[in-house]
Amino acid sequence: MLRAPNPTSTLGILVVVGAVLALIAWRPDQPVRWFAELWIGVFLGPSLLAALLTGPIAAALGGRLALRRSFLLAATGTAVAAPLLLVWRLFTIVPAVAAIPVVLVLLWVQGPVLWFRHMSLYGVSNANHLRSLPASALQPVVAIAVIFLLVRPTVPIIAAAFVFLLLGFLCCALLIRTTERPIRREFGISGMSLIRPILDHINSREPAATQALEAFFARRAIPANLRVGLITFRHQGRLKATIALPTVHPGPFGALGASDLPRKLTQALGPEAGTVFVPHTPCDHDLDLPTSAEVERVASAARGLLASLGAKGSTEVSPLVSPYANSVARAQLLGDTVLVVVSQAPGPTDDIAYAVADRLVREFEAQPGPRVALVDAHNSYVEDLGDVAYGTPIADRLMNDSRAAVAEALRCRGPGPAEVGAAERTGYTTAQHGIGPQGIRALTIRAGGRTSAYVLIDGNNLLLGMRAKILARLEGVVDDAEVMTTDNHVVHEVDGGINPVGERYPVDAIAGDVRAIVSDALAALAPVDIAAGMAEIPDVPVLGPGYTARLLTSLGDTLSVFANAFLTTFLLLVASSTVVLAALR
Repeated sequence: MLRAPNPTSTLGILVVVGAVLALIAWRPDQPVRWFAELWIGVFLGPSLLAALLTGPIAAALGGRLALRRSFLLAATGTAVAAPLLLVWRLFTIVPAVAAIPVVLVLLWVQGPVLWFRHMSLYGVSNANHLRSLPASALQPVVAIAVIFLLVRPTVPIIAAAFVFLLLGFLCCALLIRTTERPIRREFGISGMSLIRPILDHINSREPAATQALEAFFARRAIPANLRVGLITFRHQGRLKATIALPTVHPGPFGALGASDLPRKLTQALGPEAGTVFVPHTPCDHDLDLPTSAEVERVASAARGLLASLGAKGSTEVSPLVSPYANSVARAQLLGDTVLVVVSQAPGPTDDIAYAVADRLVREFEAQPGPRVALVDAHNSYVEDLGDVAYGTPIADRLMNDSRAAVAEALRCRGPGPAEVGAAERTGYTTAQHGIGPQGIRALTIRAGGRTSAYVLIDGNNLLLGMRAKILARLEGVVDDAEVMTTDNHVVHEVDGGINPVGERYPVDAIAGDVRAIVSDALAALAPVDIAAGMAEIPDVPVLGPGYTARLLTSLGDTLSVFANAFLTTFLLLVASSTVVLAALR
């Protein structure tokens, strides 16, 4: 996302760009006064007036444009005239071009200014031609008015000015109509109408913008039967920590729907749940929740489950174990639940299809003994690699390794109680650290003569190789450890989008933070009672299979069409305006 510079900086750009354009249009044999009139009257004045008034005019007609965006739009709109004037000046060596009055040239460039301003305001202010046009036309119309004050207009010149603006508007309308087709064809809505809500949601979490975007995602949602599991650790009657495991993917982006799920679920469970951990369960964008209402349903089920869990549970525990070298699954028995953490690291590891985990969980439910809870560690990022689809060899390996890890955990079990400690550190930012609002959390468990640590980073995956470096810093601190990410899509609100942990915050700094947080958790170790449970949540609307692929395909088509239409309509505008210019010469 591009953040508009502050108005003071943009004002300096306006002054310089206006001077450059005036210099191009002015000839040394003309009076200096004419240069000043061009600079102040034709270029800088209309630009500055547009920068100050575009926002209020847009707001009066139902749009919105912040002052810094208005200044940036005025500057870029002014700059659109630069290449056209420069080409004109270069071609004045041709007598026919040199014979064109400069007043016509100045009017000629106002069409592209309107084209650019209207294209921008239609997207970021108000996706309605009639309501956006007055604000779009402000800058070129003021410039034309100043030109007519400097040079007495004739009827043909007035008509030419109108035609230039009309061509600018029509070419812009053609650009918008062409660009909107992919998303309108697939989803029945104008893609341009989503730009302003996206900006408002990302920049200020505007409630109306959030509702508009969530309504878009909810239109094609399908019902799914979801689950939420909890593992609680209670010390002296009070919850010390809670692991929350909803079968929900923390997307689509920003804070829409299930995105930022770790924070939302933590707040919903409240401080009485202790330190809450919301690791990534095996699922993908098919199980994104489209609106806040669905998130509240999951949260309500989690609150009800938490209230129903007794203070006492099974005391059997095991260390965190791996069944054999290079297993993709590790397991630890916690009461009557075996927590299984899956990672393909050091290879790429990303989303695991829900069907893979669901089959395994139901398989164990059909047998006597403890239930199984799966976590996707999501901790080794390589673009477009690491997904686990149902029916693939890696899915079969994952299930076999998970079965073996559960068997090993049960073999190593012993009587409790276990000792548990928890610690957290917040204050990280997505832009500087690539870490979401839940920061870094550590859960330490001492059981069976060994101490394990689960480190949960509120981010979307770790750069390849980071897991090993972080775990190396924990050697000598704990016996066993795993580092995981939440896959929280709120961290995508930066330049580059994906923003994996380690891209912005150095691994040495993260490893140092993790070691300190784990040490704090170790210092908080205390004997606990463990209780766990699972709640079913039927008929919850989710985005469903293929939705994300369809959306991304449509967005890709939109960007491709826009790039072509942007150039095509600009050249069409210049060509048609030049024909009018030549006819008036």
